[in-house]
Amino acid sequence: MAGLPSRTVTNADILGMIAEHSAAGFDGDLDDTLRKIDTYLRYAGSDERRWLDEGERPIDLLKKATKAALAQADVSADEVDLLIYTGIGRGFIEPGGAYHCAAALDFGTAHCFDIVDACMSWTRAAQVAQSLIQTGQYRTAVIVNAEFSLRMGGMVFPHLFTLPNAEALASIFPAYTLGECASAAVLTADDDDPWEFRFVSRPDLAPLCNVTLPGFEGFCDPSEKLAANGVGYFSSFGGEMHEVGVTDSVRAFESLAVDPEKVSALFTHASSKRHWQMMADSVGLGDVIHHVYHKTGNLVSASVPTAMASAIDAGALQRGDRAVGWVGSAGMSFGAFSFVF
Repeated sequence: MAGLPSRTVTNADILGMIAEHSAAGFDGDLDDTLRKIDTYLRYAGSDERRWLDEGERPIDLLKKATKAALAQADVSADEVDLLIYTGIGRGFIEPGGAYHCAAALDFGTAHCFDIVDACMSWTRAAQVAQSLIQTGQYRTAVIVNAEFSLRMGGMVFPHLFTLPNAEALASIFPAYTLGECASAAVLTADDDDPWEFRFVSRPDLAPLCNVTLPGFEGFCDPSEKLAANGVGYFSSFGGEMHEVGVTDSVRAFESLAVDPEKVSALFTHASSKRHWQMMADSVGLGDVIHHVYHKTGNLVSASVPTAMASAIDAGALQRGDRAVGWVGSAGMSFGAFSFVF
């Protein structure tokens, strides 16, 4: 289930914030650049996204989503023996965010850890949870995340809304598509029909999307793309990522043992409605893709579980349906998975 914040931010709002923060120091024609940003947003299929409003807290939305997920699965808090916190948005480097969430959710002595793998985080967490459940050590796992990065002074706002020039859009534009959300999913043992996961890894493309930490230079080979927008700030060459990722994304999907004609729903990373619709069309699933990007923005690792929750609410995903998840992520990595709901 998903916990969306209440503030709706439209494309017009984004343009207004960029204009406000960039007016004083922009080098070039700001009005022309704003028109380009508007065109890019509309081309990608962006309309609005949801951000935290005053007084809202990520943990409250996470608790709301988790309680709804437990109720839907008919699982009580004391039955949860594994909690995985996943994704980029977080309040802690140490300990793992899972521990604070478990305490807030009254999960007692549930085992806890975090998984961080950019936008692939939720998919990786589902794969790990299934593997651990299959060992017999756990029976009920909950995967949660809280992707909230648009706060004042955070890794995006207002720094990346203070645009220095038009050329900077190459590494900044994806920031303008971001939304915020918490999600929760309950996974229980089912030996008869395990999920199938397939991945393609391209670490040579790691410089294309990063949030760096101070001293990052000592932990990697040099690249002019790293910290393109400054240390600690989101840098993403989204256009290049979509362009180079098509082949490997399709390769990951085609390695699944799934008949497209038997798939009832497709859930993808919400990085671009247009891009993923084209991808879905290319593999014969264009009619069953469930988009949330135009309503929520790019929800990072919460994209797929939020799309699933939306499809359940709309009646587009029902018990017994075969569904597919399909994700491209910084790293870069590309993943596809198939499951019966």
